[in-house]
Amino acid sequence: MTIFTNFLRSLLLTIIFSFVAPMFLVGAVLLLLSLMGYFPGLEELTEAIATQILHFLATFGSGTSLRGLFVISLTCSFVGALFDMYAYYRCQILRIDS
Repeated sequence: MTIFTNFLRSLLLTIIFSFVAPMFLVGAVLLLLSLMGYFPGLEELTEAIATQILHFLATFGSGTSLRGLFVISLTCSFVGALFDMYAYYRCQILRIDS
């Protein structure tokens, strides 16, 4: 029973961290771009990059950047859960074989 609870705990943590990681990554990039926008001569460049990132996210979110970020985060969360289940399966198979 303890192996199953360890697996569920690992799976839940993987799902949470895989969901939050793209949000932090996109947020950090947009924050960095907004801070770089205060340097003279970089205003237009950073604004253009940030606009392109928001348009990219809006593509996945049916016109809404925030919804696109949630879609990408949910997809990363799903892939992270699949990878965690595969790693658990491989660990069990290798434990049986040895």
